[in-house]
Amino acid sequence: MYATRALRMMPTRRMRFPVPKEDQSAHTVSQRLRKLRQIPAELIPLGVVVGFAVFAAGYSSFRKFVVDKNLRLSRQNRKDEPAEHGEGH
Repeated sequence: MYATRALRMMPTRRMRFPVPKEDQSAHTVSQRLRKLRQIPAELIPLGVVVGFAVFAAGYSSFRKFVVDKNLRLSRQNRKDEPAEHGEGH
């Protein structure tokens, strides 16, 4: 009986050869900055908008935690809770 083609576990053509040097070139900061030139120009405004949205969400969340005095960030009145937590769950 012969092994099926799917069970031979032979390396694919792509895996037989090492990765070309240019795919591994983004190791230093200057090399990573050179890689930014390969980003299409159409994606730069999208990146700016997404970056601003992430910054605004972080700022508003941080401000909410700092300014809102009604927001409970930790448990209160722990001595009033029953000793057995399994009863209420």
